[in-house]
Amino acid sequence: MRILIAEDDRDLNRLLKKRLKSEGYSVDSAFDGLEAIDYLQSADYDLLIADVMMPRLDGVSLVDKLRADGKMLPILFLSAKDAIEDRVKGLDAGADDYLIKPFAYEELLARIRVLLRKTAAAKTNILKVEDLTLDLDSHLVKRGGKKIELSGKEFNILRYLMINEGIVLSREKLEEHLWDYDYVTSSNVIDVYIRYLRRKIDDDFDIKLIHTVRGSGYVLKRE
Repeated sequence: MRILIAEDDRDLNRLLKKRLKSEGYSVDSAFDGLEAIDYLQSADYDLLIADVMMPRLDGVSLVDKLRADGKMLPILFLSAKDAIEDRVKGLDAGADDYLIKPFAYEELLARIRVLLRKTAAAKTNILKVEDLTLDLDSHLVKRGGKKIELSGKEFNILRYLMINEGIVLSREKLEEHLWDYDYVTSSNVIDVYIRYLRRKIDDDFDIKLIHTVRGSGYVLKRE
């Protein structure tokens, strides 16, 4: 999952980016509202975390513009302004959640998980295709009741494939969605990770779930 942080406090921005990357998310950083728009116009993100008070373009104005442009990604506001009217204004602008500074990092992670579940259109924290299940909270993956150990990047690729069940995803789309701008990928990195996933997800089972669409990319679907 790919997250954009728009926060003008550079120390907080760097800390959030570092900690979210340690959780397996791909993260990019913007330091004002206009820079955030540039990022959002050049890549697809699963979540925007935005400070309310930013230079050049504040968070509320940023959200107003994004919603007017039809961008419906989940948005989490961060703000030191804790008055009820401030929270109502932020949510009315189109934000999905509002977290008051200072906040506990574990609470931030919990709110991110909730918003990403909404993105996945999941009513529970479990994604399921055939006998393959993926728990968005515990990161537990099972097939046929057997626990499957995945690396952080393998988990994120599988999660993205399951969320987009039946949709063919190009290598470029997978790379764009799973790596931030700081990471330089090799030309076959997606093929390598798909090969790893097939060994763990498909090799021991008669029904194959990960399929190659020649010239287009990969899709996870029932045969």
